[in-house]
Amino acid sequence: MGLESDVLQHTVWKSDLYRMQLEAPVPVPIICDEVPPDLPSYLGRDYHGAISHIEASNLLSDHPNGAYLVRSSKSANGQFHTLSLKFNDKIHHYKLFYDPKYGLYVREKRYDCVRSLVADGLVTMYLELKAPIVLQKLANANYHESPYMTLNKRKLRALSRENAKNKNLFGDLYNQSNQFSQQILGQALPDKLEKPHAFKLTTFKGLNWCELCANFLWGFTWQGKKCEDCGVIAHVKCSEKFANDCIPDLKYIRGVFGIELTTLLSAYKAELPFVVIKCVAEVEARGLTTEGIYRLSGFAEEIDAIKMAFDKDGEKADLSVDKYPNINVITGALKLYLRILPVPLITFEVHPLLIDAIQHEKKDLQLSSIRHALMSLPKQHYDTLKFMIEHLHRVALHAPINKMNSSNLATVFAPTLIHHPPNLIWDVRGDILLLEIMIDDCERIFRK
Repeated sequence: MGLESDVLQHTVWKSDLYRMQLEAPVPVPIICDEVPPDLPSYLGRDYHGAISHIEASNLLSDHPNGAYLVRSSKSANGQFHTLSLKFNDKIHHYKLFYDPKYGLYVREKRYDCVRSLVADGLVTMYLELKAPIVLQKLANANYHESPYMTLNKRKLRALSRENAKNKNLFGDLYNQSNQFSQQILGQALPDKLEKPHAFKLTTFKGLNWCELCANFLWGFTWQGKKCEDCGVIAHVKCSEKFANDCIPDLKYIRGVFGIELTTLLSAYKAELPFVVIKCVAEVEARGLTTEGIYRLSGFAEEIDAIKMAFDKDGEKADLSVDKYPNINVITGALKLYLRILPVPLITFEVHPLLIDAIQHEKKDLQLSSIRHALMSLPKQHYDTLKFMIEHLHRVALHAPINKMNSSNLATVFAPTLIHHPPNLIWDVRGDILLLEIMIDDCERIFRK
């Protein structure tokens, strides 16, 4: 049947920095018992007035990492305040600046309150402490092997073909697309490409990953830069490495594959991703009795064509039998979508809870523990997982014909719904058993 898309063979996005952000200390404001008479309008109850660094350290010493307060000092002469923060079991003191026009600020970043500044700073400090090697490697990302190239390859080829038909009408855009397509296809790189990216420092809603180095954009504000013309996202440093290959048309087919689930559903104001809904509908309409359903692979080019159709046309993408008679192409696209989610459907935090749950010998306790653990999932993940597991249950009911019982389906979907760090050795049997139980007992696990 051919191979599925190369992207499906590995996880595109690197989750190490995301996992570390989850472990970072959170802000713990130390509230002042009495409101200081000189309380500035832009500071809150974490302001303690004119106290010394020794007094501040004493107030923070018995609190966990992340505890902070704001104070003033005689040496500041009103030019700044001091942020006293406990991190890595030590007390640190930082100058805190304010501008009436921009608010609180640190270098390029602006904040609306001290708590936001501290939350962002704690993440950065924690990553610098725990992952200096990872942060250093960001500068060595290979542009030609980046997700920007990997995920947009087919889009750019298709754009080039489409724009070629309209060369007289869109001459400039055709030149840009054609030159970049030549680069993608391995032909000689032009001496000068047409258009540089228009990167702008941006605060992103939801979770996002850099399209150059594939690492998480950590922090909560001003996490990176976004091209205002084509929409590509990158770390500040990574944005400096992009070639002059901006194609504004890509902004309109930025797509749904490789986008974090909660971010995508919030943007579309949807409860479930339409990729999952449409693919499942096709499988249930014409694939339940197909032998080897989900185990067999479709052709990579057809899977990529479906991916681009979703990226470009959204829920209006045509998956009909006339367009794609091979149902394995549809299942391949669905698995690809789930496989390259930056945060897997079964999230990193909930996965160990589920593995602990299946250790119980008593069935009732096992199922109730799984059910309880799943309640910790974000709603978008829970709803989509429930939809998928109930679908796989219906597929398994046809196992005498399609030869795909719950165990076989669990084996196929374990690496799709659950991600592990690439260098970590884990017992995949636990993941398979977990999914097998969920498929067999989905009615009890997901009951309302």
